[in-house]
Amino acid sequence: MRDRYRRIILLSQYLVAHPLTQSSLTELSHRFNVAKSTLSEDLLLIKETMEHEGLGKIESQVGVQGGIRYVPVLERKASAQALIRWCQKLSEPDRMMSDGFLYMTDLLFDPHWIDPMAQLLAVRFRDMGIEFVATVETKGIPLALACAGALGCQVVLLRRDNRLSEGSSLSINYLSGSSHRIQSMSLSRRTSVRGGRVLFVDDFMKAGGTAKAAEDLLLEFDATVCGVGVLVATVEPSEKLVGKFSSCLQWDGMGGSAPVPSGWAQALCESGVLQE
Repeated sequence: MRDRYRRIILLSQYLVAHPLTQSSLTELSHRFNVAKSTLSEDLLLIKETMEHEGLGKIESQVGVQGGIRYVPVLERKASAQALIRWCQKLSEPDRMMSDGFLYMTDLLFDPHWIDPMAQLLAVRFRDMGIEFVATVETKGIPLALACAGALGCQVVLLRRDNRLSEGSSLSINYLSGSSHRIQSMSLSRRTSVRGGRVLFVDDFMKAGGTAKAAEDLLLEFDATVCGVGVLVATVEPSEKLVGKFSSCLQWDGMGGSAPVPSGWAQALCESGVLQE
């Protein structure tokens, strides 16, 4: 019996550590050195417990390519509270910068702050078959890594300039939508993103120039940008350079004002919690 307890704990940990990743029963039976019939009994117990406690779902697929995968469930109350904390924190006067930006660097690099926002974005895009999460160095990296972890995929890093250590790269020049300055962006030709389905993630969006440039660059690698997700987007300009995007928070950019949760983020959270 002790061996089964140990196996159930390890199996649960494996599934949670590989969200949205399909694993065959054959693969798992070899990993845990147990018969498929025994493994199925363990998985049934884990499935019932997770669903009863609201921790996620275990989905099964039959057929040659079948298997199981763990689908996390968004903790709605915790996510709503995280949105409130972000709004309150970003309303502090010393975070409003004179050039029309918000100081968020300390929060972006703190997992306790960034992980709940990444979970929101992951739920928003997880039914799109995302294979890669792309971002531009440097402040978008923590959010992109957390999103990739929640989606069970890898991160592709777009550089501001060429790096000798990455070999031959493809570069493009683009006009920043907010500062109206010419900037550059590059991606190594060795990247594995070619032909993949990509979610572009960044920390902040004004006009969307960076996101548009990322789409153009990834298109050169025959990749499909399935969505754009950002932490904070400004209300103006209302017409961004990218067609569709999702932001956890929106901000009117006026002095003294604080960001507020976006409509879709509110909808994902429990009704009324954001008004407490």
